[in-house]
Amino acid sequence: MAGRYDKNPFDEDEVEVNPFSDPAVRSKPASNFGGGTFFTPNAPATNSRLSPLPPEPADFYDRGATIDIPLDTVGSKTQDLKKKEKELQAKEAELRRREQEVKRKEDAAARAGIVLEVKNWPPFFPLIHHDIAGEIPIHLQRLQYTAFSTFLGMVLCLFWNVIAVTAAWIKGEGVKIWLLALIYFVSGVPGAYVLWYRPLYRAFRSESAFKFSWFFLFYLIHIGFCILAAVAPPIVFKGKSLAGILAAVDVIGRHVLVGIFYFVGFGLFCVETLVSLWVIQQVYMYFRGSGKEAEMKREAARGAMRAALS
Repeated sequence: MAGRYDKNPFDEDEVEVNPFSDPAVRSKPASNFGGGTFFTPNAPATNSRLSPLPPEPADFYDRGATIDIPLDTVGSKTQDLKKKEKELQAKEAELRRREQEVKRKEDAAARAGIVLEVKNWPPFFPLIHHDIAGEIPIHLQRLQYTAFSTFLGMVLCLFWNVIAVTAAWIKGEGVKIWLLALIYFVSGVPGAYVLWYRPLYRAFRSESAFKFSWFFLFYLIHIGFCILAAVAPPIVFKGKSLAGILAAVDVIGRHVLVGIFYFVGFGLFCVETLVSLWVIQQVYMYFRGSGKEAEMKREAARGAMRAALS
């Protein structure tokens, strides 16, 4: 049987004595009673398997030890931080000075009645300053928007004229008419803005009689050109450089598609002419009703007198 040959768990050779037990108990010999071994008082501890821990070195927990940190590295980093801080402070002071200078100029311009025009139109690629809602009096905004629509209509008419003349050139009408149509577009679009739309915008904004007179002069030229383009008389290169009614009738007999392009151009120039006539009528009525006409006459009389006296 297995239990018969098992070692006695209470055998003295297998007993591990607790070194932390009472020494009085460990000093007595063990006695054997009933087949087992028991500790007796004052039995000496023998065959202990626990060995004492080795002594620790004297400097194992040396709290006075120091870590060598190079002072030159710390000093250089501190100097770099101070240098960067001074540079940031100098840049901040410079920005603050520039902001104050810009604000001072803006205040001076506002006191002098000068309006700073920031380019904001068209939104995707600003080329001009345009803010009817913010700068034009509310009773003139509708008229200003209509005048702006005539400017955009002029751009559309000249662009469509290039397309129609390009189609005629492809069908064998010659390259000269295409070059003229291109010249009309390249010079007409910025010319319309500078010569009559911007003067009207500034006249409504500042109530200047001189700007009104400038607008009337060049807007009449604009209306005359629209009438000429809508008719397209055979004056220059048989009139085919402008998509008007006479050119459309002449071309449609040979090239139907080109003739349709010319008829569309004729319609656009007609609409542009009619709207432009309404705009100049409304502007002139406001010009007379606001007293600007009399003011312009007085200015003209004073100018003539000064010229005569000088």
